Amino acid sequence: MIARAPVPVDLTSLSRSRPSQVPLTCALLAINLLLFVLMQADGAGFWHSSSSVPLAWGASFGPATQDGQWWRLVTAQFVHFGLLHLGLNMWALWDVGRLVERPYGPLRFGLLYLGSGLVGNLLSLAVQGNQAVSGGASGAIFGLYGALLVFLWRERGQVDRRDFRWAFGVAVIFTLTSLGLGWLIPGVDNAAHLGGLVAGACLGTLLARRWLPDSPAPLRERWLAAVALASGIAALLTHLPAPLYLMSEERRAREAIQQFLVIDQQLSQRWNQLMTVRLGGPGHARVSFDQLASRIQTSITSVYDNSFKQLAAARPTTAAPSAKTLEALQNYAGLRAEASRELADGLRRQDQGKILAALEKARKAHASVQAPAASGPAAPDHNLR
Repeated sequence: MIARAPVPVDLTSLSRSRPSQVPLTCALLAINLLLFVLMQADGAGFWHSSSSVPLAWGASFGPATQDGQWWRLVTAQFVHFGLLHLGLNMWALWDVGRLVERPYGPLRFGLLYLGSGLVGNLLSLAVQGNQAVSGGASGAIFGLYGALLVFLWRERGQVDRRDFRWAFGVAVIFTLTSLGLGWLIPGVDNAAHLGGLVAGACLGTLLARRWLPDSPAPLRERWLAAVALASGIAALLTHLPAPLYLMSEERRAREAIQQFLVIDQQLSQRWNQLMTVRLGGPGHARVSFDQLASRIQTSITSVYDNSFKQLAAARPTTAAPSAKTLEALQNYAGLRAEASRELADGLRRQDQGKILAALEKARKAHASVQAPAASGPAAPDHNLR
C-alpha cells in the first residue's frame, strides 16, 4: 500500500477566497455597511459623528450598558463613528475573514467573531466604561487575528515553511503595530482590541477543528482555553466599576427638563397676560387686586410649586450630564413660585414696593436660568475601535 503525501494547507488560496466561499464574512460586511447608512439617515456625521446617534443605535457606554442594556456588548460591534472608521475596519475584516472563515466554518466563525467582540467590549467597559461611548468592529477583528495566529501555529506542520513564516509574521506584526498605535493615538479603545485578541486566541483554540487528517487534535489545549476564557470573563464581570449614573435616570431628567421648559414658556405668557388684564390693556376688562392675586396663585404659583416637586423627583446623581441643568431649573422654579407668591401678597396689600420687588425677583430668576437651560447637558465623549 502506497502512503499518500499530506496535502499542505494552501494559505494563498485562503487569502484569495471568493465571496461565495466566505458567506458570513460577506454578511458581516453588509450588516456593518447597512447600519452605517441607516445611522446617516438618522443624523450621524459622515466623516465624524458625535456620540448621541451611535449611542442611540447600540454603542456601549457604562451608564447605559450597566443599566440593564447588556445587549450593547454585541450591538456596539456594528456601530461606527465615521466613514474612515468604518472603512478601515471593513478592509481588515475582509482581509482576515477570508483566512479564518474557511478553516473554522461559518458557524464557528460567527461564534468567534461575536464572542471576541463581546469580551473586548467587556474589558473596555471595565477599563473606561464611564468615560466614553465606544463602538466599532475592531475588537471582534482582533479576535479573528488571535484565532488566525492559533490556527497557523497549530497547522505549522501542514504549511509550507516560507508561507508559514510570511503569514504568521505578517499577522504578528499587524497585531503588535495596531496595539502600539492604539496606545499612542488618543480616542482609540485599545482595551477592546486587547480583550478581543486574547478572547479570539482562546476561542480559536476552543472551536478548532482539524483542517487536514494529519492536523493535531487540540484536546488538552481546549480545556486550558475554556478555563482561561471563563476565568477572564468572571474576573471582568466581578471587577466592573459602578457606573457614575444610570442612563434611565438621565433620560428621566432630560424628559423633565423638556416638559418644564414648555410649561415655563406657557407660564411666562400667562404672567404677561394677567398683568395686562390688571393694567386694562386693549380688549381686557379691569379686575380687582384680590381677583388678580387669586389668579396668580391659582394659575402660576401652584404650577411652579408642582414643577419644583417634579424636577426634584427627577434629580439623578450629581455625575449625570443633566444634573446641573436640572438643579438650576429647580432653583428657578422655586424662585418664580416665591416671586409670584410675593406678587400676589403685594397686590392684596396694594403695596407698590412689594409688587415691584416681586417683579424684579422674577426677572432676575428668569435671567439666571437662560444659560443653563439653553446649553443643556453635555454629551459624553466617544472612543473608536
